[in-house]
Amino acid sequence: MQTPFSRFLYIGFVGLGLFQAIFSKDYMQAAASLGIAMAFDPFDPNQKWGERPTWQKAVLIIHLALVAAMFGFGIGRNDR
Repeated sequence: MQTPFSRFLYIGFVGLGLFQAIFSKDYMQAAASLGIAMAFDPFDPNQKWGERPTWQKAVLIIHLALVAAMFGFGIGRNDR
């Protein structure tokens, strides 16, 4: 997949996930949308993990932590 197109998909799914979390209060769908966004690497997908700059690794790890937090929050909110 071409990198510029995958960036648009990444940004679109992140925006959709944030919209679902903030306005719709649907945290499970937000976690799903944010998780799908991870499939569209906004950086160079041909670059190996060890060769990436630290800030790119940090962005992806923080994104993964946000997905896990949304998933946990969604489970906790629906456990009533």
